[in-house]
Parts: sequence; structure tokens; C-alpha cells
Amino acid sequence: MHAPQPKKLLIVNILDILKRYTDEEHRLSQKEIETLLKTEYGMKAGRKAVKRNLMDLVEFGCEIEYTETTRRVKNAKNGEWEESTILTDFYLVHDFTDGELRLLIDGLLFSKHIPYSQCRQLVEKLEGLSNRYFRAKVGHIRTLPDTAPENKQLFLTIETLDEAISRGRQVAFHYLAYGTDKKAHPRKNSAGEAREYIVNPYQMAAVNGRYYLIGNYDKYEDVAHYRLDRIADIRVLDTPAKPARKVRGLENGFHLPQHMAEHGFFNRTVRNPERKSSNPVRACILRKA
Repeated sequence: MHAPQPKKLLIVNILDILKRYTDEEHRLSQKEIETLLKTEYGMKAGRKAVKRNLMDLVEFGCEIEYTETTRRVKNAKNGEWEESTILTDFYLVHDFTDGELRLLIDGLLFSKHIPYSQCRQLVEKLEGLSNRYFRAKVGHIRTLPDTAPENKQLFLTIETLDEAISRGRQVAFHYLAYGTDKKAHPRKNSAGEAREYIVNPYQMAAVNGRYYLIGNYDKYEDVAHYRLDRIADIRVLDTPAKPARKVRGLENGFHLPQHMAEHGFFNRTVRNPERKSSNPVRACILRKA
């Protein structure tokens, strides 16, 4: 049994009902909204109160669609027939269509770089942008096995690189490699210690399901590529990044498709993160200096 809620929450609860229960294929009458208010929120509201709050939401700018039907009714006081307008079939126009959300979710499911646990959290957030009917269609995401290697620092890495690129600063990080134990470990230097990479970051790009950093390893003069899911312990340094025009291959600016073709992203695999690297096919810019 729901605890009674204050009447000032009526408009909030009506909007929540429209978000959860409606779309173009699933519409509600005022009577059905009244029933849901009672069963879901323990709130009693008459037809006039529901209609008034629905119209307030429309006036406030909520994209709510409905059907107007005109019919003749007899006035109970004077017995005369009068025209009356009935509003029904209410539904909320969501920011994303189900097809658009499905496309975004499929992109997450087929991604090679997002850890399973984070992928599931993102899918749940995307589900929340639609209604209960859409959630039922994508519930199978919860049955996927969690077998892929995880780097839970991925989103922090993206945020940190975005900050560094925006500020024109160098970054330092460890770069991971998978050992015979199938676990990721930082690459070591000649002394057997975790090797720290000092990099001038210029751009992030998505290539065939993975994120890459395009930059310059500060010890060299050419372009370097790094998989973001293998970057760990990243931090922004106070030192300014080397201008891209001083890097061999970037003297005349940066054109992503041409860059990918010239650096073998279409026909080779990544071998050395300080040198030319690749992964085939499609690429798009995530963040550019």
C-alpha cells in the first residue's frame, strides 16, 4: 500500500506516468491516468484535476500529444444539447525513438573496449530514456556473460584526455599489456619498473569498435597511437603539449581518413604503441585539439 502523497506532487506523478507508460503506440486516457495515480502512487485525483495538470504540462513545454473528440451531451441543468470536447489518447514524445535507442544500445553491445559492467550500466541508463515497453525488448543484455577483460578506468581516461587536449597539456600514464596469465600489466622499463609514458595528446578517435589516442610520444618526433582501454593511471601534467605541427606527419594539419590510411589502420594490426599502429576500417573523431 502506497503512503498518501501531497497534492503538489500530482503534476510530477502524471509526467512520470507518461514517461513510463506511453509512446505513440501506447496511449492513455484520463481515466487510465487516474487509475495509475491510485495504484502506483496512492494518490486520488478527479478527472478535472488530471486534465488541468495535463494542460499545465503542455503549457510548460512538455511535448505531449493527445486526441480531441467533439461530441454532443445533454446539459443536466437545462436539458439542452451542447458540444463538449473530450481529450484522450495522451502520450509523451520521448527525446529518442525506440529505433534510435536500439541503435545506441547495439553500438554498446558490439563495442570491443567498454567493460561489461559499465556497458550494462550505460544500457540501463539508455533504457530509462524510454518506457517500460522498450525495457522489455532489451532485457537480454543482462544475460550476456562477463568474459571480456576489463579496464574500469576507461571513462576516466577519456575525461582526462579531453581535459588535457582542451588545455593543451601533456599526459602521463602506464600502458598495459596482457601476460601469459591473461591479465593486464603495465609495461616495464629496463629496470623492471612500470614504464611511464609522457605523451602529447592531439585527438581521440573511434576505429572499428575501439578508442584510440593519436598523439606523440615525447621521446620521438613521429605520430603514436594508443588504445584507450590499455591506458591506466593517467594524469594531466603542467607541461604544455608539443605543437602538432612539429610532429612528423602532422605538419600540414590533420585529416582523419587520410591519417588512418597512411598509418595502416585499414590493413595492419597494432604492434608497437610508440610507432605506427592500426585497426581496420571505420573511424570517427571523438575529441580534436
